[in-house]
Amino acid sequence: MMAVRLLILACALVLGAPAWAADPAVIRIGYLTRAEEPRIPLTFLEPVAEDEGVQGARLAIADNNTTGRFLNQRFELVETTVPADGSVEEAVRDLAGQGIRLLVADLRRDELLAAAAVPEARDMLVFNTRAPDDDLRNERCRANVLHVTPSRRMRADALAQYLALRRWPNWLLVVGRTPEDAAFAEAMRNAAKRYRARIVEEKTWTFEEANRRVDTGHVTMQSEIPTFTQGGEYDVLVVADEADTFGDYLPYRTWLPRPVVGTHGLVPTAWSRVTEQWGATQFHNRFERQAGRWMRPRDYTAWMAVRAVGEAATRTRSTDAAALAAYIRGPDFTLPAFKGQGLSFRDWDGQLRQPVLLAGPRMLVSVSPQPGFLHQFSELDTLGDDRPESRCRGR
Repeated sequence: MMAVRLLILACALVLGAPAWAADPAVIRIGYLTRAEEPRIPLTFLEPVAEDEGVQGARLAIADNNTTGRFLNQRFELVETTVPADGSVEEAVRDLAGQGIRLLVADLRRDELLAAAAVPEARDMLVFNTRAPDDDLRNERCRANVLHVTPSRRMRADALAQYLALRRWPNWLLVVGRTPEDAAFAEAMRNAAKRYRARIVEEKTWTFEEANRRVDTGHVTMQSEIPTFTQGGEYDVLVVADEADTFGDYLPYRTWLPRPVVGTHGLVPTAWSRVTEQWGATQFHNRFERQAGRWMRPRDYTAWMAVRAVGEAATRTRSTDAAALAAYIRGPDFTLPAFKGQGLSFRDWDGQLRQPVLLAGPRMLVSVSPQPGFLHQFSELDTLGDDRPESRCRGR
């Protein structure tokens, strides 16, 4: 009998909780998104995904629970999808009524601002995992919002550092017709000033992309794009096409034999399937087993947000939302995220400082910050708005 009791005790200790332990403490994390039509990719080789973002959050919940069972903690994800004609504000109130104080927001800019402004959200910590808009980190920053996804300026700086390192200072900038395209182009203009590059010419894409679907579409593109990209002498073509309507047609069709970078070609991004370093291969495999597809940046940023809560719970041994939020914001917090170093949040604008991947279609080309771009505190702060540049007054 004594031997049996010792065996039970040993098994309980190995599993991380004694046999007589109380029920685990539950940490509930909200996930909020808006129903929308999935993006149709330019190529049929890329599958249409209708579950971007939430799959990363689900994987992080599983990761949190793997560690949490040793501390008698259990994590739950409360998923809310607002219908196309529904109210984000009402969804936030409903989540607050369920006791949610930690919220992952997979929302665009205006809806993120609306969600953060709900009175019930004042006691929440909201993780922005989708909106890259720079004004959210500056004039329109909010005290209850942390930004997990890189800003446009961070991505632009990451790319500009690499172009400076390669000594490709002369750029042809091609801009699409959407507001998001214009915002990324503005980030690239600011990066050009910071890293002493020169935009030799700027052009707006005006062609009808539907031509590509007709039998002679490739012929039309092959004749129009060389003429369109003819002009001054440039080292690279920088494309601003966040809407993903034309960027893939530019490589190999330019007037000069030049690389294409920006939203297509060589892309600065939070995450890409082509990265294999720092345990990323194992990470990808786990995600693919769960979701049946590759991880995308929205999945990755949602994973980081949920894992930030799990990491804080592990370090503090607490399940109190206020205590976890304070620790996440504090100087001792670091998040391992398969990027070779611990990540942390900037106290001046709430942005997660992180390396930015420079990914080609099939290979990771580089990771910024690039060697030689130094900073007095953290080289990661060479990407995006540094403390002296910040216009955030809401924190």
